[in-house]
Amino acid sequence: MGSPCEIQLFTKTGLKAKRVADAVIADVHNLEARYTRYRSDSFLSAINRVASFGGSIIVDEVTAGLLNYAATCHEQSDGLFDITSGILRRAWNFKSGALPDEEQIRILLDKIGWHKLRWKPPMLEFPMPGMEIDFGGVVKEYAVDKAAALCLDAGVRHGVVNLGGDIKVIGPRPDGRPWRIGIRHPRQKEALIETLLLHEGALASSGDYERCIMIDGVRYGHVLNPITGWPVQYLSSVSVIGDFCVVAGSASTIAMLKEDKGPAWLEAMGLPHLWMDARGVAGGSLAKGVNKEEESSHDA
Repeated sequence: MGSPCEIQLFTKTGLKAKRVADAVIADVHNLEARYTRYRSDSFLSAINRVASFGGSIIVDEVTAGLLNYAATCHEQSDGLFDITSGILRRAWNFKSGALPDEEQIRILLDKIGWHKLRWKPPMLEFPMPGMEIDFGGVVKEYAVDKAAALCLDAGVRHGVVNLGGDIKVIGPRPDGRPWRIGIRHPRQKEALIETLLLHEGALASSGDYERCIMIDGVRYGHVLNPITGWPVQYLSSVSVIGDFCVVAGSASTIAMLKEDKGPAWLEAMGLPHLWMDARGVAGGSLAKGVNKEEESSHDA
């Protein structure tokens, strides 16, 4: 998954915990192998080989479910959540320390747009050669939910799955206490915005701090607007709680993409959330422990 992952389970015997954990880890590895863009033998790579020349491909039930969810997110985000936008990584190299060429971005934008595909399950068609898709904003969160479901099916009632900060709680701790989950401050290393207490549910976060470049005092993060081809600027981090990690993850990403309209959109969605903007001002229904305006001024 390209990030640290962990699973904590409480069971009556260590043998059962190991058996369930091994099954979960194997399933996560299988999902990664199937949908990674870093392996030429992945199913995603097979899809994108078809996309590069133009054509169609039959997909399986799980992939169809991911595509249906991506289509829903595209619609609900007014086109901002777009799994065809991963092609922008050809322009944005966050290790280079330099901004991309604007002409290169313009050329890539012509290859972006979920509406340019034809999706009639189980057939995915690419009428325009040179496009590609990337499940990076969906598969890790789906893997979290699947892992938690496997644990529950095996009789585990207390535990937590954490794949690179995308988290699903499998019931409270054995003594009934909630899990304490810290939300990282996007600008202060080792500092937290808030600590959340979860008995159940999922938590996912999006931010501009994992992959970014600083140029002339301006931070350019990896959350890219598929319409402009440039990084979002208004929000620096968004965390969302939901019943499912895939919903929390897409909601946090959509909020980032909506820029200054993101907080209001989250409020309208009714999901518990916490955000911090680029000025250091925090807000959201989970921001109970943050003195927003005063602390942001003090920290600055």
